Amino acid sequence: MNDTIAAIATPLAQGAISIIKVSGQDAIECVNKIFDRNLNEFERNTINYGNIVVDGEIIDEVMVSIFKGPHSFTREDVVEINTHGGVLVTKKVLSLILANGARLANPGEFSQRAYLNGRLDLTQAEAINDLIEANNDRGLKLAVSGLKGSVKRLLDPLIEDLLNTIAVIEVNIDYPEYDDVEMLSNEIVKPRVDSWVIDLEKIIDRAYKTQEIKDGVKTVIVGEPNVGKSSIFNALIEQDKAIVTNIAGTTRDLIEDKIRLENVTLALIDTAGLRDTDDIIEQIGISKTKEALEAAEFVIMVLDASRPINEFEEELLELIKDQKHIIVHNKTDINDIGEIKVSAINDDVTNLEVAINEMFKDNILDVKQDSLNNERQIGLALKALNHFKDALNTIAMGMELELVAIDLNDGYLSLKEILGEVSRDDLLDTLFSKFCLGK
Repeated sequence: MNDTIAAIATPLAQGAISIIKVSGQDAIECVNKIFDRNLNEFERNTINYGNIVVDGEIIDEVMVSIFKGPHSFTREDVVEINTHGGVLVTKKVLSLILANGARLANPGEFSQRAYLNGRLDLTQAEAINDLIEANNDRGLKLAVSGLKGSVKRLLDPLIEDLLNTIAVIEVNIDYPEYDDVEMLSNEIVKPRVDSWVIDLEKIIDRAYKTQEIKDGVKTVIVGEPNVGKSSIFNALIEQDKAIVTNIAGTTRDLIEDKIRLENVTLALIDTAGLRDTDDIIEQIGISKTKEALEAAEFVIMVLDASRPINEFEEELLELIKDQKHIIVHNKTDINDIGEIKVSAINDDVTNLEVAINEMFKDNILDVKQDSLNNERQIGLALKALNHFKDALNTIAMGMELELVAIDLNDGYLSLKEILGEVSRDDLLDTLFSKFCLGK
């Protein structure tokens, strides 16, 4: 944290400009050594014209921005150099900065410093990456909301209520003679825990739907060989990514892509056709298909409309009956049967898209509502939920409130870990705030 760090903040490729960022207590001095003007003479939050110079030779004509801590992204002194966007000149300027006292930043280190210096909480830092990786408008809006502190806004009321209850319980236990604080019992605490369980279950449910918006629903296309799975895959993504032939068993590996429909994003996986085979490579592909099927959140089962369903397909339908799935009949240009009819050879999969949109019509979320945004956050929320349920079990067994408080405190720490704020200091502050002045 005492090092001054530097890195190229834009893609290393030819372009109009490149940006080199420098952050740390010596950031201004490192750049001053190669800049032909004195940055100390300029006000903070300004951009200044000049040249990068070494041994009297101009390396590049640049614009240099100054952000003095704590009024910067990292809350340290930050300098940003806008060079011309050539690979050679950008690397040359970076190497000069490193030669004058900075070190090359680790991946994500600028955001890490922003978090460690209190500029961002952990969920806001994660939202930066979500913003970069957003692949649809709703995912983008969710990332922007996360960057503005939506997760903290979502959890703070629950955390505060939980913290106050734990603090009162600990005062009751440690200072039973102190009668200015409410005396709690299992009967009083139980309704509160019940409400926290309900609230957290709603938060988690919404978070799963948010993940579907951001990452797409894991969707596997399955069926026997040569029923048209790859043709449907290509038609949905509108490009020839999967190899299509009339030879059964062409697809040997998983092929993946994403499509954005009106109501849902699908993370599509085209799979090897399921059948008995002696081909070792095809057997490996079929094994991968089965693994993908087990992990799937949605299954598109493809049947050949030109022939009757066979025994193997009946078994496959039985296998996926408890999963969210849809059955589509391909080759309806040959035989027009089935409820959902497509002719992938003619790129006609409109009926399938309509059916999928209908199936996910309740998947639309108001992105203005706050939500957890990734698996780490959801996992910790589930952990907190389990601790709350443990607390309810402890109450149901008639155990002491002191033991209930252990479960509640574990739940509290899990929620605080979502924000990257794991500490007992705030608990102690709240605990002693219950005391009157002078106590």
